[in-house]
Amino acid sequence: MKRVSATTTQSPTPGVDQYLASIEEPARSTLNKVRAIIRSVLPREASETISYGMPAFKYRKVLVWYAAFSDHCSLFPTALIVEQFKNELKDYRLSKGTIHFPVNKPLPAALLKKMVKARLALVQRRTHG
Repeated sequence: MKRVSATTTQSPTPGVDQYLASIEEPARSTLNKVRAIIRSVLPREASETISYGMPAFKYRKVLVWYAAFSDHCSLFPTALIVEQFKNELKDYRLSKGTIHFPVNKPLPAALLKKMVKARLALVQRRTHG
């Protein structure tokens, strides 16, 4: 996949929109749902960007990445968050910092919101003190 340069604007970025437009269904709809859920719990100042060739949300630093692959989608909330929520993620394939989920079924909204809020709180603590 061609790497897209990072941008930092508050509204959806052309790079993220371009990435999502290049993804086949049903993964595109799944990632659009993931994107909307993540955006719903972040501060207004949070921005979208492309980082490591994947869509990501940034607030002071990158909070979470998400992407589609040939046979799954992934969320990259960092290893600490995966470890913190490992019991709730027992039905998913995990690796350090990564959660794999089906291309046709996003992570449950309540769980995704909790993980993103936990990641945001961690970044806010680390950047304030």
